[in-house]
Amino acid sequence: MATIKPFRGLRPPKDLVEQVVSRPYDVLNSEEARKEAEGNEKSLYHIIKPEIDFPVGTDEHDPRVYQKAAENFQKFQDKGWLVQDQKECYYVYAQTMNGKTQYGLVVGAYVPDYMNGVIKKHELTRRDKEEDRMKHVRVNNANIEPVFFAYPDNPELDQIIAKYTEREPEYDFIANDGFGHTFWIIDEENDIRRITEIFAKIPSLYIADGHHRSAAAALVGAEKAQQNPHHKGNEEYNYFMAVCFPDNQLTIIDYNRVVKDLNGLTDEEFLKRVAEHFIIEDKGTEIYKPTKLHNFSLYLSGHWYSLIAKPDTYDDSDPIGVLDVTISSHYILDEILGIKDLRSDKRIDFVGGIRGLGELKRRVDSGEMRVALALYPVTMKQLMDIADTGNIMPPKTTWFEPKLRSGLVIHKLD
Repeated sequence: MATIKPFRGLRPPKDLVEQVVSRPYDVLNSEEARKEAEGNEKSLYHIIKPEIDFPVGTDEHDPRVYQKAAENFQKFQDKGWLVQDQKECYYVYAQTMNGKTQYGLVVGAYVPDYMNGVIKKHELTRRDKEEDRMKHVRVNNANIEPVFFAYPDNPELDQIIAKYTEREPEYDFIANDGFGHTFWIIDEENDIRRITEIFAKIPSLYIADGHHRSAAAALVGAEKAQQNPHHKGNEEYNYFMAVCFPDNQLTIIDYNRVVKDLNGLTDEEFLKRVAEHFIIEDKGTEIYKPTKLHNFSLYLSGHWYSLIAKPDTYDDSDPIGVLDVTISSHYILDEILGIKDLRSDKRIDFVGGIRGLGELKRRVDSGEMRVALALYPVTMKQLMDIADTGNIMPPKTTWFEPKLRSGLVIHKLD
């Protein structure tokens, strides 16, 4: 059962929030961060991508860069750009995209829950990426950026959240990508206690986005517990910051593939091979989007094709075998195109569905890529089935949108 707690959030004053908040550290590179933070000393990028305060080309893993993050974090507090709440609260964070709003609860998630599998993962993490975020948590002694969790929807939690969202929000703005971000403080003792009690009956929480941040936050928490001879288990470092959304409000969007060549085959030979395992229909030059599970869209030489996987290519009783990522990886990318490892093969690239299928067409038409494959998105149910059975999704399977803004609230570990 899930253990959570409220915490004294460190937050920007109302009038500074839009100057402080930023996109997550891992969705943009150093140059983009440098550009977005230009002329704005209050931008969170000075803490989460502090290499922007050094000459162009400075290695973001240089020890001086981590040190700069800590200096800037202290400066933000000294100057009053980040102010700590007087009492422990939960927070509601709502995101609006294309007219649809999802409501998350910002909580302190419990480090031992991550270690013993109450908090479930569906992706492998890379040690180098974990190590980078661990250094960032250690040097700041804080979770600067939240992770993104899902929980099985709960009507009573919906009611408590609705009570607060009818009030005047603490923050309410539209970011430059057009997505809305709204934030409320849950500060009434009865509601705080009830939220904690309801979570204590929820068997599992699921990492939706932020596997590396979750791993790093939990590992640093566990490390601090080991280093403290007087460790009791209720210290602040036993918790890390997560925004938890009910599973029925979340949308996973498609994560598509583009490949540089046809592995020596002509168009005709390639399509003939594809037809061994898929029913192919030429859809002409108009963009074709997959309409259901096991339906794919292929773009090749100016034409869109619908592919329907033949029944012998998947196993509906196997949480991994049923995934379209598995089917396409095995029967098209591996068998025909010779791409064995999605993580390391330089011939393949991945395009988040937020960019639309027009981006696939653009990359093939430009000659940069030879063929594109669009997939029907994974469902939340599939993701939770995989996590529940202890399985791991293939790489580049899920894309959640909108991304959480960083800097709305920060969790200090002391």
